[in-house]
Amino acid sequence: MSGILGRKLGMSSVFGENGKRIPVTAIQAGPCKIVTIRTKEKDGYKALQVGFGTKKEKNLNKPILGHFKKNNVQPTAHLKEFRFDEISEYEVGQEIKADFFQEGEKIKVRAKSKGKGFQGVMKRHGFKGVGGTTHGQSDRLRAPGSIGQSSDPSRVLKGMRMAGRTGGKGVTISNLEVIKVLPEENIILVNGSVPGSINSIVELIKP
Repeated sequence: MSGILGRKLGMSSVFGENGKRIPVTAIQAGPCKIVTIRTKEKDGYKALQVGFGTKKEKNLNKPILGHFKKNNVQPTAHLKEFRFDEISEYEVGQEIKADFFQEGEKIKVRAKSKGKGFQGVMKRHGFKGVGGTTHGQSDRLRAPGSIGQSSDPSRVLKGMRMAGRTGGKGVTISNLEVIKVLPEENIILVNGSVPGSINSIVELIKP
């Protein structure tokens, strides 16, 4: 498993060779700088720590700033480790760009989903609501209905679907096809939608 960081730019559509319209998500794939190389001998596993974006030195604490200066790399806004089977062809400070991916290959995209705040059961779980307004129930259309039991067990069971905070969780979408790679602009077009809002950071992973 290997990958880099990117930024979601938005959705659009392209036309395939057969003239069929394909919905795509445009993602800025890099450039990611290699900050640290993890080796089997020293760290027990092989991986690359890559950085994406830029950040001013004054906005970093001393441990993180020292980490960048130790490796003589300009500070980045985001850091992430990805397992690489072969790390001998990479070196600290090297940039990995959009041409890391090829058109037609399948990748996984991982990101934090949009946060929707505190939501009711209809939006959070797809409930249909109590329904009718008989017997004076004028404000029960979007209510969850009964959630408890009688005297046994006389409590609300764990895992009961109820209202609560929705979204803002890590979501992984697998088997997304890379439709087009634009190496000059460091942009890839991925078939379908990916989690997160526009300008959110995403992980682009090769299975």
